[in-house]
Amino acid sequence: MKMTRERSGFLGRVRGERRSRGRGTEDRPKGGIADFVVITGFSGAGKSQAMACFEDAGYFCVDNLPPEMIASLSQLFAHEGSKVERAAVVCDVRGGTYFEAMKRVLDQLAAEGLPHRVLFLDASEEVLLSRFKETRRRHPLADGGQVTTAIHEERRLLSPIREQADVVIDTSDLSASRLRKVVADKMLPQGVRGTLAVTFLTYGFKHGAPRDADLLFDVRFLPNPHYESELRELTGLDEPVIDYVERSDGIADFYDHLIPLLDYLLPAYVREGKAHLTVGIGCTGGRHRSVVIGERLAREYAERGDYMVEVIHRDVGKPPRRP
Repeated sequence: MKMTRERSGFLGRVRGERRSRGRGTEDRPKGGIADFVVITGFSGAGKSQAMACFEDAGYFCVDNLPPEMIASLSQLFAHEGSKVERAAVVCDVRGGTYFEAMKRVLDQLAAEGLPHRVLFLDASEEVLLSRFKETRRRHPLADGGQVTTAIHEERRLLSPIREQADVVIDTSDLSASRLRKVVADKMLPQGVRGTLAVTFLTYGFKHGAPRDADLLFDVRFLPNPHYESELRELTGLDEPVIDYVERSDGIADFYDHLIPLLDYLLPAYVREGKAHLTVGIGCTGGRHRSVVIGERLAREYAERGDYMVEVIHRDVGKPPRRP
C-alpha cells in the first residue's frame, strides 16, 4: 500500500459530473474533508496515472487500499480535527478476496452521509490485452492462467462497482498524458480548472468513433475532397481543401443549425458543473471535412473567450485510402 503526503495545493469545493453522494461539502464541519475520491476500475486501465493527477493537485493519495479501510479512512478525514481536505484512494482487485467488500463499503459511506465520489476507469479487452503484453506485467487475477480469462473475471467483479461510479472514463484511446488531462478536467474543481474546457476532436469513422466524446456530429453528408485528385493528398489544414469544404452545398445551413445548438448546450453543461466537454466531428477518413469544420468551430468559440478551447485532429496524419 503506497501512501503519499498531501502537498500544498488549491482549496475549494470539488464538483464532478454528478453531485457528491452523502452529505454535501457545503455542510462539511470546519477542518473536515472537502473531497474524497475512490479510484477503481480495470487493471491496466490507467489508475496510476489518475492517482498521479490527484497527487499533483495536492490530494492525500493512497494506492492499493483494501476496501475495509476505505470507510475508516473516510471517517478519519471527515473528523473535525483532520487536516486532510482532499484525498484520493485506489482500490482494485489487487486486494484479492477483500475487494468483494467494495460495494458494501461504498453503500456504507452513502448511508453514513460521508461525502465521496467514485471514479471508474474502463478500457476495451483488446486494449487491456495489448497493454499487459507491452508492459509484460502479470494480471493480478491471472495466477499463471490466460490474461483473457483474468479480464473476464475482473469484469464480473467490477460490474456492480461500475454502476455506482460518479464518473466513468474509457481510456482505450487515451495516451497517459491525455488521460491525466481528462481526469483533471472531469474530476478537479471547476473553480480551479477555470472556465469550461471544450475540445473539438476530429476523427474518421473508418478508424472508429472516439470513446471519450460527449457529443458526436457526422459531416459525411458534405462532398468529399478525397475524390478530387488534386485534394486527396492534402488535409483540412490546407487552403485548397478549406475552400472546397467551406463552399460546399449545405455547409452554411449546417453551421446555422450546429452553432446555435452548441450555444444552447455549452452553458447548460456549465450549469450542470461539467468541467470538460469533448465535441467529436467525424467524416470518413478524418483528414478533410471534419478537420475543416473542427478548425472553424474551435476558432469561433476561441474568439468569443467564454471557454478554454482546443482542437485535436486524431486521424489527420493517417494515409488517405485509395480510391
